[in-house]
Amino acid sequence: MTSREGLVYTLPYGRTAQLVVLPPTATITVLEPAEEPATSPPEELIATALAEPIGSLPLVDCIRGAGRMVVVISDRTRPCPSAQMLPPLLDTLNAAGVPDDRITVLCALGCHRRQTDRERRALVGQAVWQRVKVVDSNPEDTCLLGVTTAGTPIEIDHRLLDADAVIVLGNVEYHYFAGYTGGLKGIVPGCASLRTISANHSLMTRPGAVAASLQSNPVRMDLEEAARSVNVPFILNAVLDGEHRIASVVAGDPITAHRAACRVLDARNKARLSAPAPVVIASAGGYPKDIDLYQAQKALDNAVRALVPGGTLVLVAACEDGLGHPIFARWMLEESDPTARIQRLENGFVLGGHKAVAVSRAMLHAGQIALVSSLPADEVKRMGFVPYLTAQAAVNAALACHGSSATIVVMPHAAETLPILNEAL
Repeated sequence: MTSREGLVYTLPYGRTAQLVVLPPTATITVLEPAEEPATSPPEELIATALAEPIGSLPLVDCIRGAGRMVVVISDRTRPCPSAQMLPPLLDTLNAAGVPDDRITVLCALGCHRRQTDRERRALVGQAVWQRVKVVDSNPEDTCLLGVTTAGTPIEIDHRLLDADAVIVLGNVEYHYFAGYTGGLKGIVPGCASLRTISANHSLMTRPGAVAASLQSNPVRMDLEEAARSVNVPFILNAVLDGEHRIASVVAGDPITAHRAACRVLDARNKARLSAPAPVVIASAGGYPKDIDLYQAQKALDNAVRALVPGGTLVLVAACEDGLGHPIFARWMLEESDPTARIQRLENGFVLGGHKAVAVSRAMLHAGQIALVSSLPADEVKRMGFVPYLTAQAAVNAALACHGSSATIVVMPHAAETLPILNEAL
């Protein structure tokens, strides 16, 4: 879209959006997921995936004769369309002889806060809410099953162990140290103890723990080894477009089907870039990607890949729930020096602190990070960001520094877009 002043771009912000106008003299590159339409309506994509699984027998055959079933879904911090995926899945379970009263839907919280009934109902939809029991995972009510090769204690929510079989729903996107979301990540860290999560996440400091990495990723390999302690014969994963609509669905074996989904994501969401830019304008992608700063960090990690060292990054993230994880918040507010935060984690891994370190690394790369949010300005400053209420004000300040002819990268859905420099392809 254009205006008298220049080119207009829409940036998702919380449950709404903000507009920015960029000068026509600027060199602008927009990086976002490919806008390839889904080949079929969502219900058909889900039905086909269930009927034609990858690497496994059809679901009916996988769980025939099972008594109690648990279906693991994502919590409110993820855009997974569970309300669309659950009804056909439950119908398939019913057809296999598992009635609704023998099915529990377990929301994988990881280390996130407990959800209200209203939040759980919104996740699954009213029809599913009336059909089956929907509860949160409990990181304090777990059973120890062993230890992984890397030394991670395998402590899993006991309800997964009480079930005859577990099915995991999720959506696949990039994760800054686990490589990708989805697959067995719903089990670990999703339904694990804080001790397990902390041990697994501590592997993020090892080589290979980066976005889009799988077989060489120590975090992904460790969580999958731990999750195999649970009987998960089947997953149902979606790849979403920039508006959080279903673009593709895979089902089947927890590893084979997940890898297929990762390939679909790569084809859609890896974005070529000829060179990093001095100005990057990145939206986390709106709610729930920017529900808090803890979650919005994932967009920051992707966006900084497109930024020249010392450049200006404008992060647009409403953060309606504030900073998020209490330890993350404390680390961010107690110490504004990013180098000191990094040193603090090197002295001993702390869950929550790891996210503060990820933010700090981005700060050391950038000359300045402007944060457009609803957070109190004094908090934003204490953390080391420059606060703004509007994206336009932040962009105007960046252009005052770099000039109206600056090269600019715009990322409307930064949490879902992985910039790849041409020489890396």
